[in-house]
Amino acid sequence: MSGRPRQSRSTIVIAANSCWNIVNFRAGIIRALRKNGYSVVVVASRDKYTPMLSAIGASFVHVQINSAGASVAQDLLLTWRYMRALSRIKPAAYLGFTAKPNIYGSMAARVAGAKVINNISGLGTVFIKQNILTSLVARLYRVSLRGSSTVFFQNRDDMELFVNNRLVRFEQAALLPGSGVNTNYFKPEVARRSPGPFRFLLVARLLWDKGVAEYVEAARLVRETHPNVLFQLLGPAGAINRTAVPGYEVERWQSECIIDYLGATDDVRTAMSQADCIVLPSYREGLPRSLLEGSAMGKPLIATDVPGCRDVVEDGETGYLCEARSARSLAQVMLKMLAMPAAERSTMGSKGRRKVEHEYCESIVISKYLAAIMGDDR
Repeated sequence: MSGRPRQSRSTIVIAANSCWNIVNFRAGIIRALRKNGYSVVVVASRDKYTPMLSAIGASFVHVQINSAGASVAQDLLLTWRYMRALSRIKPAAYLGFTAKPNIYGSMAARVAGAKVINNISGLGTVFIKQNILTSLVARLYRVSLRGSSTVFFQNRDDMELFVNNRLVRFEQAALLPGSGVNTNYFKPEVARRSPGPFRFLLVARLLWDKGVAEYVEAARLVRETHPNVLFQLLGPAGAINRTAVPGYEVERWQSECIIDYLGATDDVRTAMSQADCIVLPSYREGLPRSLLEGSAMGKPLIATDVPGCRDVVEDGETGYLCEARSARSLAQVMLKMLAMPAAERSTMGSKGRRKVEHEYCESIVISKYLAAIMGDDR
């Protein structure tokens, strides 16, 4: 007897910090796993999206996660919660998404005898600002990913950072084209563009690291010469994150008529279809979904020249890149976009659409996951 729990060879666990993440980004994988004969159990914190899991074919086990917490005691408790849940489920494979499920959930999955497949979708604030916490998190990744079968990365910069710092072995690492985009769902002309002024749109959680401050300041600069241009902001506020934008700042920008805040939505297509250009001045990304979705809908892009963003945007072809943390550089490329004839912007958007179809389609992501689960990781 090995002492390991007997596995359910047809059960796959998908773990993330929230059901929101699963419903919005992993539904396609769940449906594909179900189609291939697997049962799927989502392990995450309960939220308002939890009831939607059954509609996409997954059952649910609640594990409370404090995503922004840095307490050793809480993280030890989280590891124990994962071990208790996975010892009962006995999955054949564990698919980890987001930081804490990738770290603590992977450790527990190894104890449960499951095949571990991780997705490092982005390195977040900890790796943007190098400090003692960065070193600690890097060590945790090194330990937790040691036994993983495959560690997927969404851009080459992140993969090389982990390999070069020996957080993962070269043979474990593989590139994945983001979460994949359903190009039948995100497509041009979801809704006819209504008349009105030029619209820039930033779609993101309201975090300073997404470049929200630079977007607002660039709006001020552009409107000095183009006062009628609209600068829209779409995304959830009130995130439990040390870089969250306070609500009073958004209210102030609105009162000054600098930003048009659209709130949050589960369907970004309407707002994107009404925009003329999708913007993301982020400090670092895995593979930004808002840019991929914008391209799939035929919109030209503006983003920072940082890991993740530069993978999606071909400068001068599907959009423009600007300097990170520079409102002036962002404003300059916005003015460049405004000066382009509409036909040229349309051509940019069409090139972006083709790029997504060929490189970032959801079917590509699903096939790579199925290969990793079934054993053909390469």
